[in-house]
Amino acid sequence: MADENQGPQASRRRALMLGAAGASAIVSIRPALAQTSASVMHCEIPVPDPGRAGSYIAADGQLVPAGTPGAFPPPAAPFKAEDVKRAMAGGTLPGADYESSRAYTNYIRRLQSGTSGFTCFASLQMPRG
Repeated sequence: MADENQGPQASRRRALMLGAAGASAIVSIRPALAQTSASVMHCEIPVPDPGRAGSYIAADGQLVPAGTPGAFPPPAAPFKAEDVKRAMAGGTLPGADYESSRAYTNYIRRLQSGTSGFTCFASLQMPRG
């Protein structure tokens, strides 16, 4: 190797250059992560999925036909991720009482890949650094 032939000075110089490159990468990645985290909190989760509009939401989060006793009508607008995160931590969703909020959050917990809002909900589950 060239560093071995040039002595400890070349090895130190190379280590310093690698360290500087690593620090530069960290500085440029952190703002990108912060921006991603902020944008995740602005995504929306429709309840129910637009493909199932008109369905009501049972207390356990399952979709049921409109007018089913004990089920809740869908909310007027999708929920923002920030509101869903708060509700999952024990709060309630905006415009919903405790029982309907619980039914809506149960629906959201049951979302599966391919369903509108799934990616948004999944991103809330990712740990943030």
